Amino acid sequence: MMRGQKTVAVAVRRPDGGISIATEPLSPTYTGKLRKIPLVRGLIVLIETLVLGIRALLYSANVAVGAEEGEEKLPAGVAWGTIILGLGLGVALFFVVPLFITRSLDTYIGSAVVSNIVEGGFRIVIFLAYLWAVNLIPDVRRVFAYHGAEHKTINAYEAGVPLETETVKKYSTAHTRCGTAFLLVVMVLAILVFAFLGRPTLWLRVVSRVVLIPVIAGLSYELIRFQARHVHNTLVKLVLVPSMALQKLTTRQPQNEQIEVALAALKQVLEADRPADETLPPV
Repeated sequence: MMRGQKTVAVAVRRPDGGISIATEPLSPTYTGKLRKIPLVRGLIVLIETLVLGIRALLYSANVAVGAEEGEEKLPAGVAWGTIILGLGLGVALFFVVPLFITRSLDTYIGSAVVSNIVEGGFRIVIFLAYLWAVNLIPDVRRVFAYHGAEHKTINAYEAGVPLETETVKKYSTAHTRCGTAFLLVVMVLAILVFAFLGRPTLWLRVVSRVVLIPVIAGLSYELIRFQARHVHNTLVKLVLVPSMALQKLTTRQPQNEQIEVALAALKQVLEADRPADETLPPV
């Protein structure tokens, strides 16, 4: 999936070896004035990422099962139910479970700040363990190879080189604006935010972990934007080291046919955006 300034494109390899591409304009919600307001735009991006990501998953699933254009072989209710369940389990695993583990140890922890730091440590450990575990699944490793192909393609585009498979494959599978880097920043900032909350009753702590996710996401997005704008700064490079290293777990070296899919999506979104933005370079 590639997002342009006004358009999003999803390219999927069909069972017959061809590439199916779906393009649609972005909602004004994702491109309007709210997108320019600090902190608020982080929440907008989070919502956009979830919505577009879910649509892309549904589209790719239907292509994978051989559905014709306009036909939906995968029941929407089943697909959305699975996705909602997955999101709920994600919040529980990465925000609620670490809280309960730490709660069981609070008898031995005298400081509320230390308690929240310990909770954050458990959250990061669970996150890393989860990424390591899913890497053992062949289908997930294939998805991560497509993730690497996306990063290589964007790196090549931003470098201004010809968008060709042999050229793109030379570039890195890591990117400073990767969603994985965003998640790591969320984990770290959560430690700082929750440290100010002390140790209220258990139910208040659970509610705070869920309710404050949008706030933490907003702060994380601003930090990611700052890092991307100062990526050549020595201090920023040092801060980015963990994020770039973490991407070794969520990206893999893609094959040529996977790079071809990423290129197809990027070229499509550039072409679709061109009438609205004359500054876009030719492909």
